[in-house]
Amino acid sequence: MAKITSRAEDYSKWYNELVVQADLAENSGVRGCMVIKPYGYAIWEKMRDELDKKFKETGHQNAYFPLFIPKSYFEAEEQNAEGFAKECAVVTHYRLKTDPNNPKKLIVDPEAKLEEELIVRPTSEAIIWNTYKKWIQSYRDLPILINQWANVVRWEMRTRFFLRTAEFLWQEGHTAHATKEEAIEETEKMIHVYADFVENFMGIPVIKGIKTASERFAGADETYCIEALMQDGKALQAGTSHFLGQNFGKAFDVKFTNKEGKIEHAWGTSWGTSTRLIGGLIMTHSDDLGLVLPPSLAPIQVVIVPIFKGEEQLNQINEVAFDIQEKLKAKGISVKYDNRTDNKPGWKFAEYELKGIPIRIAMGARDLENKTVEIARRDNLTKEVQPLENIALYVEELLKTIQKDIFAKAQQHRDSHITVVNSYEEFKQVLDEKGGFISAHWDGTDEEEEQIKNETKATIRCIPLNNKLEDGISLITGKPSKQRVIFAKSY
Repeated sequence: MAKITSRAEDYSKWYNELVVQADLAENSGVRGCMVIKPYGYAIWEKMRDELDKKFKETGHQNAYFPLFIPKSYFEAEEQNAEGFAKECAVVTHYRLKTDPNNPKKLIVDPEAKLEEELIVRPTSEAIIWNTYKKWIQSYRDLPILINQWANVVRWEMRTRFFLRTAEFLWQEGHTAHATKEEAIEETEKMIHVYADFVENFMGIPVIKGIKTASERFAGADETYCIEALMQDGKALQAGTSHFLGQNFGKAFDVKFTNKEGKIEHAWGTSWGTSTRLIGGLIMTHSDDLGLVLPPSLAPIQVVIVPIFKGEEQLNQINEVAFDIQEKLKAKGISVKYDNRTDNKPGWKFAEYELKGIPIRIAMGARDLENKTVEIARRDNLTKEVQPLENIALYVEELLKTIQKDIFAKAQQHRDSHITVVNSYEEFKQVLDEKGGFISAHWDGTDEEEEQIKNETKATIRCIPLNNKLEDGISLITGKPSKQRVIFAKSY
């Protein structure tokens, strides 16, 4: 087992090595695409299942729409088309044939050219709103609350495991409403659903806010977001919810008769998050030994490792360990008993530290005599000896404690890396020396925002929700400002 590069030495290299060595993902034969391995996919399944439950609790239903979008549909909403055009993969032909000059080679059949080119979905607003046109005639058909679990393709030039890949997994919600007020309520509701999930399930603190005009989703009137802070001081956008106004309703002529008998266009929202959350999970909690997983997301929450000499000792430990395993399973705790004989306990300890298993229980001959076990926590690397009596209850409560402690540690790091600055010089100094979120005044113009981005690579991550009003002057122009915004370098 190769040692992982430390975060302090090379954060990017640490991240990439950890993804591979922890068996989460690997590069594929397609540039910019990855293979998500079973352990990594098990984490995604935990995320997916919890989010899916939250979506259904808020009245949404799952559906599935085509991967391919006719180019004319995609062009219908101009802002959306322009915003994604550079990332689109395009299908132009539907058949290959044998090269007449080389029987072992296949070439595109020029006679199989599509009448209309197809876009491989970078996002699904176009195909979904074209469908909604058939579903919506009356206010009685509204609201439509649909979510889709799918893959999308965005032809990224620079890729990194989970954080930015040419193809990735995600969910995308698409809703249609009879009134502006209902659509805004939906948009705000879903950003709170995301925040609750990321904080309480993933253990990652976030700032909820609104994007500036230059950072909002292409085709939206407003974009709400949650922003998390990674250990290297860079921000990660962890989820977005978009108020689409009537932009897609008008682009696809989605009309309905309202209660007063008048014809109007439907109001829309869309919202999504993706497998980049796995990248955020890794970069928020993990250390130089490997993954640190909150219990709610760990595919295996507890591992039991026997320490023995000879088959007789192992058989004695097996009897007790299997009993512990069954008691933990009865409480809904996922547990693995690793009594393989081909690796020593020390190797197993390192393996499960790398995999981020929240609790490790070790048992040896002396533990059997004393009716105790050794319990090791992955999050803070502490060990303690506990009696076997009521061990299942103890572990159940310890998992809850670990979940809270992991969030508290991340929150302490985040809060200690929010810096209030009042000048551009101070802004640049903090950005270079400390990083993190910077709270500063901004004059509200695209020009100042763009200048700061070009000169420092920092962007306005969000205007926090419920932001308090505060008189000040902007960083560069010195114009009056009524509130601070959050800047950071980001992934």
